[in-house]
Amino acid sequence: MNNSIQHIFFDLDHTLWDFDKNSSLAFGEIFKKFQIDLELDQFLRVYRPINMKYWKLYREEKVGKKELRRARLTETFSGFDMQFDMKVIDQMSDDYIDFLPLNNYLIDGAKELLEYLHPKYEMHIITNGFKEVQQTKLVKAGIHDYFKTVTNSEEVGVKKPNPVIFEHALKKSGAKTTHSVMIGDNYEADILGAEALGFKTICFNYHNETLPSANIQVTELKSIKNHL
Repeated sequence: MNNSIQHIFFDLDHTLWDFDKNSSLAFGEIFKKFQIDLELDQFLRVYRPINMKYWKLYREEKVGKKELRRARLTETFSGFDMQFDMKVIDQMSDDYIDFLPLNNYLIDGAKELLEYLHPKYEMHIITNGFKEVQQTKLVKAGIHDYFKTVTNSEEVGVKKPNPVIFEHALKKSGAKTTHSVMIGDNYEADILGAEALGFKTICFNYHNETLPSANIQVTELKSIKNHL
């Protein structure tokens, strides 16, 4: 990658912030509070692909925030022949959002990477996560001060890969795509979305998905240093 790069835009969840680990701990609290008689690991194995499915629908504007938060729980529990009143589902959903930023584990190597990049580049966040928790995650994880700007899909009104969110982030940061790199784990939302506007990209492919060979991809965050 050439030395014209001045700005680095990061996704947050699954890229820097260890969503799977922190989410698991939040659900542990939910299970205790609501006395749910189910193995947490079993629940999470069913929940994670369902959650990803609904986030894709959410990005595509096919479901709203409330439907996402309800459906991912009701569909998962139904897989175990468990049903809850919708008021209980809504309470679980609200508690999950409250519990989620109580633990703030980062992906291995995230802090070291940010320390390495911070003196060299201006750094920014572009996230589809819920506005009420993303800022808290950054602060409590101790990484807020690395970033000059944070662009959230709820403030813009559209989600990655919609070009509008990337355009908003560019305007907010004063960056140009020719001088910018987008780093994220989601090929559709982060990589294709950014490339459509002319960003250079690096995919944090810890999912080990099969991606086009033309894309720069890494499976460990520390490897990003080799490209910047």
